[in-house]
Amino acid sequence: MRNENRNPLKAYALMSAILASLAGSILIGIFAGRWLDKQWGTEPIFLIIGLFIGLAAGIYSMLISIRKFYSGD
Repeated sequence: MRNENRNPLKAYALMSAILASLAGSILIGIFAGRWLDKQWGTEPIFLIIGLFIGLAAGIYSMLISIRKFYSGD
C-alpha cells in the first residue's frame, strides 16, 4: 500500500466491513442450523454445521474485502 493512500477512515471502513461480514455470516449459519434442528429434531448437529459453514463464508468474504482494499478498487 502506498503512503499517499494511508487514511485512517479507510482502515476503519475495512475493519467495519470485516466485522459485519464475519458476524453476519456466522449468525445466519447459527440461526439456519437451529431452525433445521427444530424441523428435524436433531438438536446440536445442524447448529454446529451451520456455525462452521457461516465461519467459512465469513472468512471467504473477509479475504475478498481485504483483496479489494489492497488492490485499490
